[in-house]
Amino acid sequence: MPTLFRILVVLAVLGGLGYAALWALATKVEPQERELSFTVAPEKIGK
Repeated sequence: MPTLFRILVVLAVLGGLGYAALWALATKVEPQERELSFTVAPEKIGK
């Protein structure tokens, strides 16, 4: 039973670290806006 508890604790800690990393990326990092333009071939438009 202690081995199962140890595995669950390790998985919980790793999950918490992953969640914290995703939260930090979502709240602290701002995406850079840039203009995007490209040409579409006339053959692609008609289909």
